[in-house]
Amino acid sequence: MNEYLTLSEASELIGKSKETLRRWDREGRLSAVREPISNYRVYNRAEVQTLFNDFLTKETKDTTSNYVKPENDYNVLELFAGAGGLAVGMEKAGLKCVALNDVDKWACETLRKNRPNWKILEGDIKNFDFSEYHNKVDVVAGGFPCQAFSYAGKKLGLADARGTLFYEFARAIKEVNPLICIGENVRGLLSHENGRTLQGMISILDEIGYNVVPFQVLKAINYRVPQKRERLILVGIRKDINLKYEYPKPHNKIYTLKDALKKGDLFDNNVPKSNGAKYPKSKTVVLDLVPPKGYWRDLPIEIQKQFMGGSFYLGGGKTGMARRIGWDEPCLTLTCSPAQKQTERCHPDETRPFTVREYARIQTFPDDWKFEGSMAQQYKQIGNAVPVNLGTEVGYSIVKFLNQYYLKGQKLK
Repeated sequence: MNEYLTLSEASELIGKSKETLRRWDREGRLSAVREPISNYRVYNRAEVQTLFNDFLTKETKDTTSNYVKPENDYNVLELFAGAGGLAVGMEKAGLKCVALNDVDKWACETLRKNRPNWKILEGDIKNFDFSEYHNKVDVVAGGFPCQAFSYAGKKLGLADARGTLFYEFARAIKEVNPLICIGENVRGLLSHENGRTLQGMISILDEIGYNVVPFQVLKAINYRVPQKRERLILVGIRKDINLKYEYPKPHNKIYTLKDALKKGDLFDNNVPKSNGAKYPKSKTVVLDLVPPKGYWRDLPIEIQKQFMGGSFYLGGGKTGMARRIGWDEPCLTLTCSPAQKQTERCHPDETRPFTVREYARIQTFPDDWKFEGSMAQQYKQIGNAVPVNLGTEVGYSIVKFLNQYYLKGQKLK
């Protein structure tokens, strides 16, 4: 196994920013060394792994709880609902989905199959009017896709975003007038168009009457999800409400792939058997050589060059390529296609991608949540989902906010 890790590789493995690792280097907590051949500053892999294992074993019991009981019936309208990761999470937190919209046929079939009582609005969001829910829904939530805006003026307004899916998200909020709106997106939104896209979204929510809470990137591993996935959360509070929203507190236990697939704290039984994708023979031959927690740099140099192609000579760690996950670590972020080139997430013991049910477990879907469509469609739905347990934790924070709102309203009567 390769003895050294670059800064980006160490950052990826340990789940801390490069700035944090540089600070630790200055403090002597994790010292970089000069790699003998290239003379680059690198980290000893064993030291990085030991430090990461310390994080995992530091807390063996989860003493954090964000649970709060809903004091009333709270309604949610969810847009861009996908296969229901956020919706199931919010349901577990005690929130009721009054309607869910998505354009994907198979995602809607999945929602109908599992929750026949949910109202599913299948089709392009542009074709729906949400005015019937005006002042009848507490929360509008959704994972709107990230798209560039055209900037007509110095301050982006709702009209400037016309034609984008965030425009439709904002339009729905304006039509419904909820107490609180929750948008979620990939971390990359922070840097999209040098941050202008996110600032544009904030100015649009301001225009339609919502104060945006300082946004946060929530790491799924801190919210009972055995996966290194990050989601940017954008929360808007209606301007007539003078209450503070608080993000859910991070848990003090990090769950691993073993927790996802074996009986334990997260699940009452081992993962059920199911269908799964297969690697082509050429890839299987290569991945057979990779140890658990290993990746392309652990291959013989000639195979590295052959497998990586032109990427071999480019910068960056590329730690997801030819990657075999270890039982005692969280999984890397799942993609929509488990066998696609150069984003491998190989099973620890067997040279294969994770099965459909293993994928669902890593996203913390319950075992009785069935996915419709072809195997490729099922992987796509799961890979695109918000992890259920993360949705639950965010749901608790919304319930806490709504409890305060309605309690305050009762006191004023």
